[in-house]
Amino acid sequence: MARMASIRMGGGHRRTTGALFVGGAVAFGAAASVLSSTFNWPDILREPASVVLPAFDSGGTSLVWTWFATAWTYGLLVVPILLLPAVLGRREDPALRVATFVGAASVLLSLIGFLRWVFVVPPLASSYVGGDATTQAAADAAWTAQHQFGGALLGEHLGQLLAIGWSITLSVIILRSRILPRWLGATGLAASALYLLNQGDVLATAVPGFPVWDLAGLLGSTGWGLWVAALGITLLMRPVRAPNSAPGSAQSAPTVNGADAPPGSTPTPPRPAATGLRS
Repeated sequence: MARMASIRMGGGHRRTTGALFVGGAVAFGAAASVLSSTFNWPDILREPASVVLPAFDSGGTSLVWTWFATAWTYGLLVVPILLLPAVLGRREDPALRVATFVGAASVLLSLIGFLRWVFVVPPLASSYVGGDATTQAAADAAWTAQHQFGGALLGEHLGQLLAIGWSITLSVIILRSRILPRWLGATGLAASALYLLNQGDVLATAVPGFPVWDLAGLLGSTGWGLWVAALGITLLMRPVRAPNSAPGSAQSAPTVNGADAPPGSTPTPPRPAATGLRS
């Protein structure tokens, strides 16, 4: 009974983690699509304050709530990231433990980048639109400072790099241990490498002339998000495996084909139990 309860609990955690990966990726994609259609995101991020702040102010309260939804749908990913080591049965894996903290930190940094549009940008936009030339110059300077620090540095540079570090480490673990299908590890490495190319656009905000591939942001973020969704779907579809017998437990009487062995007979050796989740 205890073993069956453990199996059911493990299956529940696996399904919850998978559903959160899928739900977070899909919900964030939907919110980001609305943001793109209503605010020209992310292209508008590289525009000056004279373009961004009036456009933000004209978006009104609905645009603020769109940013709020975008932030917290992405924030949902911190929960399955933290649950994943236990679901995979690798809580003691040092590489995965470090990667888990890195992944959780990446979500936090990205949240800072997103939520500044809810708590920092609105008063700047209002001051810029309604102020005189001096006020506009001050709002412009404040916008540039918070945009480079909260957006380019924390959200786009550190947030993305740590997210890529998490996905690369997890992909390597998948490929080496086969605890999940190998194709998931291979595609995770490919999506992470493509997403990494977006750093050219981020670095160009501080280093003029730094090489930029315009499609890296769109293709990289989309590919990475699809990979996260694929990770969740894989967790949802994998069967629950019974845990192995504890080592050193008492041995039962030898059997032959499931029945008690008669004296002098040779017991049939048991088949080795499968370890972990295998593809």
